Amino acid sequence: MRAETQNHADKIEKSLDLLAQRLDWDTAQHRLEEFNARVEDPNLWDDPAAAQKLMRERQQLVDAMETYTSMKQDLADQIELIELGEMEEDEEVVAEAEAAIAALVDKAAKKELEALLNGETDGNDAFLEIKAGAGGTEACDWANMLARMYVRWAEKRGFEVDLQEEQSGAEAGIKSATYQIKGPNAYGWLKSESGTHRLVRISPFGKGTRETSFAAVGAYPVIDDNIEIEVNPADIRIDTFRSSGAGGQHVNTTDSAVRITHAPTGIVVTSSEKSQHQNRDIAMKALKSRLYQMELDKRNAEVNALHEAKGDAGWGNQIRSYVLQPYQMVKDLRTNYETADTSGVLDGDLDPFMAATLAMNVAGKSRADAQAED
Repeated sequence: MRAETQNHADKIEKSLDLLAQRLDWDTAQHRLEEFNARVEDPNLWDDPAAAQKLMRERQQLVDAMETYTSMKQDLADQIELIELGEMEEDEEVVAEAEAAIAALVDKAAKKELEALLNGETDGNDAFLEIKAGAGGTEACDWANMLARMYVRWAEKRGFEVDLQEEQSGAEAGIKSATYQIKGPNAYGWLKSESGTHRLVRISPFGKGTRETSFAAVGAYPVIDDNIEIEVNPADIRIDTFRSSGAGGQHVNTTDSAVRITHAPTGIVVTSSEKSQHQNRDIAMKALKSRLYQMELDKRNAEVNALHEAKGDAGWGNQIRSYVLQPYQMVKDLRTNYETADTSGVLDGDLDPFMAATLAMNVAGKSRADAQAED
């Protein structure tokens, strides 16, 4: 086997070792059997929420086991093909197997990163907030572009997107929007997007000048019912009203809405669903999500990256820069990862940015360290 191919195989083996550790492979089959036994319980669906959570956890385990098994077998098969091809001096077979191993390196690295999403709430659904910052109409249009970007990202992953609140801009775009994004590890991925996003472009509103706009993004985990967050009824004000906003082809939205204001923290959450009861339930979950995130931040000795980066939506608090004029470039200011494919990024191709941030966090490198290397 050529040295380069051996190096690829070694990288895959390391990724598989990490996957096995994260999965706790020695007990995985036993845990699956326990899940299967619970699924067969005739009373399972007496509590639909608990049943759905159980089914999702089981499926995540099944997917992880199948991924690990298939990659391990694939690597073994390709190594065997190389050995047979070398014995028979069949260069075509060897070349095809080497190409397959090279492709498997990227897949294994991606799954390795996903395995590192093992924070307390990484596997949860997420609330995603987008707010226009400095820049007036330009910023509202930019916030709308970001909303579309994240909806497209979620759609590509097969996630469900529910629009909870949207406030239209005076002339164009949106002042703010809140989505609930449902899917495996939704929060684990989206948490890296919290912060200020800066856009540089030629104004589309007839000015013909180059403009800089800002928008703030915040991601928060949807909190499971088994995590206790106490909310004093005397601390909240509940308002009902009719919502407005175009929504989108793949975004669920309705005309009724509930707004909850939490006086001690100033947190405001909104939900637009099919019934007032459903709205209150979702809005309370959103409020508990925000309060839970605040509590997590207090527990951490270091400043959580979510709030370190967020700040005001303006200069000095940016995590990513999107330049459309005079050149094409999207660059993350924490990891220095960049690409000239601005159209792809704005169409939802965000995985490389999220993966780079996750890898940086796992390596223990701070935002300041990453910036100092620029």
